[in-house]
Amino acid sequence: MQPRIPSFSFDSPLMEAVFELERLRGDLALSDTDPELLRQIREVLQLVTSMTSARIEGNRTTVLDVVKEKAASGDGRYSESVQEVINLEQASQFIDAQLVVGQPMTQSFLREMHRIVVEGLRAEGDRTPGTYRRRAVAIAGAALDPPGPELVPALMTELVDFINEPRPSSHDLIATAIAHHRFLWIHPFTNGNGRVARLLTYASLVSQGFTNTMSVRAINPTAVFGADRERYYDALAAADSDDDRGLLDWCAYVLVGLKQDLSRMKSLGEAAFVLDEIIRPSVEALLQSALVSAPEAAALRETGARGIVRAGDLSDALPGSAATRSQAIRRLLERRLLEKMPDSPRAYRLCLTSGPLVVAVIRRLEELDFIPAIMRGAI
Repeated sequence: MQPRIPSFSFDSPLMEAVFELERLRGDLALSDTDPELLRQIREVLQLVTSMTSARIEGNRTTVLDVVKEKAASGDGRYSESVQEVINLEQASQFIDAQLVVGQPMTQSFLREMHRIVVEGLRAEGDRTPGTYRRRAVAIAGAALDPPGPELVPALMTELVDFINEPRPSSHDLIATAIAHHRFLWIHPFTNGNGRVARLLTYASLVSQGFTNTMSVRAINPTAVFGADRERYYDALAAADSDDDRGLLDWCAYVLVGLKQDLSRMKSLGEAAFVLDEIIRPSVEALLQSALVSAPEAAALRETGARGIVRAGDLSDALPGSAATRSQAIRRLLERRLLEKMPDSPRAYRLCLTSGPLVVAVIRRLEELDFIPAIMRGAI
């Protein structure tokens, strides 16, 4: 059986989801949130996305584990569970750096994604990173056995041709859902197939322009699959029959989930929402936990509002002499609450990648229902 788009009616719920996703994509361009703040939130969401994908596969590490190990590691060595998350972050960064809108997918690109995902791992690794499997495998809990290894190269050629074939733009998202299922049905690698399939879905959305409308990752397919792990696997299994009903149900599951996620992401383009509902409550949580002082909290709120600050911008929050203010900023830098701008060492931004704020922000995003259900309790 070759990958195909099943027949469906124009007035079906599937087509309704396609139209709504296209409308929401257009709305994302209407953003007044500070670009630097959006970029930082993107990094937080990237961590959540990577952790969600790893958690679907059974990784039980927490956000605090990842943040602490990143801060403490001086030689780039991490525990297996944290390394798996870091690999997934690096694979997503690879996609963002290499793919542009309209760029065709290639097998070498998929194999490189796999190499990045499993590199340096033992239990969740692969002895031949970036290479198609050369032996038969079984999928735990699945009734269907993947095709034999001798068929994998030809099946992957078919899949990549299907992904790249010209089609009406209204069918692009449906083809993306079909490709995710087909990839897992082929199971081209010995290990890491689920993680690569979710990255393939994200890569397809990048190619379709769903992530370049503003500087935050505009859509997160892994959030859909992490909302209910059992439902994800059940929907995949139903599509294994390759009949139209099973495939359409799978596509509806993916696209309706994407629509819900994109609706949430839209609010990140609203500066008032980001500041009032995410940044300020996160800083307040640190203040209430006595992790920062009142002047430090004021400095963090001011930095969040401006995106990038210099010492003089924090004179109201950190009163006193310039030397006193510099000392206060240095303490914030040492505790990874602020970080220097790479191209301007005397300019600062919030540190949302490796310090206390990332945990506070993710907890706040969890309260706002931005975090997939599978991540609840993983903070």
